[in-house]
Amino acid sequence: MTKAEAIRADDVSDVDPTRQFLRHVMVVGGTLGDWDDLGVARWERRVVDLGTVAANAGASFLTLRAFEPGSRPSDSSRWERQIDGCHVVIDPCGDGRRRFAEALAGLPDDEPVNEATVSEVLYAPADCEPDLIVVLGEPTRLPPSLVWELAYGELFFRPMAWNELGADDLVEAIADFARRERRFGGLDSTDRSDESVG
Repeated sequence: MTKAEAIRADDVSDVDPTRQFLRHVMVVGGTLGDWDDLGVARWERRVVDLGTVAANAGASFLTLRAFEPGSRPSDSSRWERQIDGCHVVIDPCGDGRRRFAEALAGLPDDEPVNEATVSEVLYAPADCEPDLIVVLGEPTRLPPSLVWELAYGELFFRPMAWNELGADDLVEAIADFARRERRFGGLDSTDRSDESVG
């Protein structure tokens, strides 16, 4: 039994379902060359391990995406798995602008171009935007593979290489997410200056 298979819901006990509702987790890291280096067997194990953690935290979707394309040619292709009720999407596209352009080009002619329709195409098969985005890298640089997703997702940075990522890193990110108060771009009431009464 692997470490991730031994993880139960109480391992992410910091998650307070009344405070944070986690539906979609995204993990972004590595170049496509790094993805190829992982190999088939390690990829399968990673998907099971991370999918198990996400499922135990109540997430319906987990998306794994490359940080950036990198310079090496790659045979990586998109694939999907169901792990304990969590739909895991492996998306190698490391160029967010290309993904955005392809999404717009893929909209039916009779479909209006608006936030809802673009989101639906970009996140499919997920039916919601990412609540938590785990970025493998320093917080001084955002992934070029993310363009649309950065608007409201909570970011958690982990300065580590793609091949070092493990189930416990995702557990830590989800626990951190659970302690946050999400404002979706708005201000907390404590952030507002008091109006003076004259």
